[in-house]
Amino acid sequence: MKIAVIGANGMLGTDFCDFLRGKEIELIKWDLPEMDITNVDKTINTIKKEKPNIIFHFAAYTDVDTAENDKAKAYAINTQGTWTLALAAKESKSKLLYMSTDYVFDGKKGIDYLESDKPNPINYYGLTKLLGEKAIIQHSKKYFIIRTSWLYGRNGKNFVSTIINIAKEKDTLEIVSDQIGSPTYTKDLCRHLYNIANSEHFGIYHLTNSGKCSWYELAGAIIKEAGLKNKILPITSDKINRAAKRPSYSALENFNYKTIFKQSLRPWQEALKDYLKELNLIQ
Repeated sequence: MKIAVIGANGMLGTDFCDFLRGKEIELIKWDLPEMDITNVDKTINTIKKEKPNIIFHFAAYTDVDTAENDKAKAYAINTQGTWTLALAAKESKSKLLYMSTDYVFDGKKGIDYLESDKPNPINYYGLTKLLGEKAIIQHSKKYFIIRTSWLYGRNGKNFVSTIINIAKEKDTLEIVSDQIGSPTYTKDLCRHLYNIANSEHFGIYHLTNSGKCSWYELAGAIIKEAGLKNKILPITSDKINRAAKRPSYSALENFNYKTIFKQSLRPWQEALKDYLKELNLIQ
């Protein structure tokens, strides 16, 4: 079996390629500059030549705030690039797994979102990811759309590492308390993504660590588990100047995965402890 990972050097891509090590597969690792998904002809021709059985599409423009003012680039990568991969997957008869986001929702539901809930993004990043989903649904038959949320891992910028770094400089941290989501550890996703992609159960999945919390609660857990003494103060979203709006409640219910595969991801609190161990911050 031949597997192509696009965005192989990113936070999720790095952990996923490590997970694949030792498996009886032929692995193609693609990232910039050799694989630029905004280059339509080159991308399609390269994939048609290699004909991977499965394409894992992890490449993305992920800076939520900058996307509001850099719309052309965000659209080119998240929407047009995904459209290109959908066409390439169709022509090469490859399965396509695409990582999407909880930010396709507006947060107004107030309880965990199901895969069947209607998306309504309130920031441009979320819009570009939703348009990527639509491009895949329109042009590809053998697809898996995976929505995840609040992703963190060793190989990229993330909230957990940011809190640790800020805690070294400030005694008191002010953290948003009116946004709820599901923190998710990249390493915990890998096995489940592989399970899904090796099936014929095509469609949309929500895939996150179990449970939910606010950014304020997550920061408190980080500080406590790391044995730090910083004071955490809750603030509301309107107290910080961010270019992009965030949904107030974007926790995802992993209904389809639990129903079809009879599996679930462990609680976010357990995953956080293992990540802090990975950073050598706790024993």
